[in-house]
Amino acid sequence: MLVLRGLPLEPRPVRLPSSDSSHSDATPALSALAFFFVLTSYYIIRPVRDQLGGAVGSTQLPLFYAATFVAMLALTPVFGILVARFPRRRVLGWSYSFFIVCLLAFIPAFMAQDRIGARALGVVFFIWVSVFNLFVVSLFWSFMADVFDSRRAREVFSLIALGGMAGAIFGPFVTGLLVGLIGVAPLLLVSAVMLGASLLLLLRISVQRAQGIDAEQPVGGSLWAGVRELWSRPFLRWMAILMFLGDGVGTLAYALVSDYTKAHLASAGARTAFYAHLDLATNLLGSLLQFTLTRSLLVRRGVVWAMVLPQLVNLGLLVMVMLGGHAQLSALGYGVPLLALMMVGTRGFMYGMTKPASDALYTRVPRETRYKGKNFVDTAVWRFGDVVITTSISSLVKLGVSVGSIALIGVGASSLAAWIARKAATSPDLAPEAKAGKGEQGTGNESLA
Repeated sequence: MLVLRGLPLEPRPVRLPSSDSSHSDATPALSALAFFFVLTSYYIIRPVRDQLGGAVGSTQLPLFYAATFVAMLALTPVFGILVARFPRRRVLGWSYSFFIVCLLAFIPAFMAQDRIGARALGVVFFIWVSVFNLFVVSLFWSFMADVFDSRRAREVFSLIALGGMAGAIFGPFVTGLLVGLIGVAPLLLVSAVMLGASLLLLLRISVQRAQGIDAEQPVGGSLWAGVRELWSRPFLRWMAILMFLGDGVGTLAYALVSDYTKAHLASAGARTAFYAHLDLATNLLGSLLQFTLTRSLLVRRGVVWAMVLPQLVNLGLLVMVMLGGHAQLSALGYGVPLLALMMVGTRGFMYGMTKPASDALYTRVPRETRYKGKNFVDTAVWRFGDVVITTSISSLVKLGVSVGSIALIGVGASSLAAWIARKAATSPDLAPEAKAGKGEQGTGNESLA
């Protein structure tokens, strides 16, 4: 302590520059814009993929998902090599560039869809889009968990996700608008441009947030660390089980809606437009949640509420389908199948609440878990659940089991998922929440690594 004219003079604490603590920080806005372009890119090609699934019905979905699961397992060590040996900037650049090139390569195939056939092209494109979705989106949120600490994540993740949901609304809108004008194949070029824009923004964020931290160093560790940590880290085990159960409800809705489109919509254009409308409704709901309820729950009530509530909503929707089956509700003069309503509701809450909440939890684990463990759960575990669910549904449908009875099974799964969600959000191996006012250079979790 210094003394000046008899008065104690406390030295002012040195505040390291932290872009998170500054009101002028552009990182959340840039992140939201990058996620806008990521999901715009994905939701342009998603209806293109879904119309291929709708062309063959739910009986072919087990084949699609099984092939995707095998692809995920094969790519897990490849992703492990990239994360272990290269800085995150290169991992982002190489991964996103690979998918951009693939989008362009698919254009000639869709120009010859009638000759190739919906089933043959569907298997290949369904696998690729599923890998695209899971790896591109999972890598985005792993990167976000590396940029923000847990306190800041609860403040901004719902806003970043809201930017993504804006893209998820814009993508189906663009698809529905353009598919009748330019056809299906040119949509892939539009998607590639959007993904390229997101890559440029993410690289800019990476450069801005690299000063004074070790985030640009390779994560290191084992190539199979994600698989190993699934068995050794309680939080990751709970998240894997929740992924299996929670996504199972969405997969159930997707399979049943596939049968609906096969029976009622004959052309590729009509199926693409139908799925684009479903995606639009889903993402409008997700955006409304992120703009209102989700951020309020995360900031004021904590992650637990935001993890459990969507499972309870799924429970209510499944009870509705169990009682109503193939019935339709009248809305604005249109007949809306209960199955479509369930699909919109379950996915809207998953994207609008579950994802921001669960991704915020990954800020409280080591970097290796954040990248490799999260990626394994978001890819291989997710698609393993899809294989099991679609195979089971296909078998039940062939046996003549009603939609209501299948929904009853989902009711039990959703009840269990609500309990699992609470266990994941309160797992003892999560680091403590970051304190308010803490400078956030890096993630605040480096001591765990």
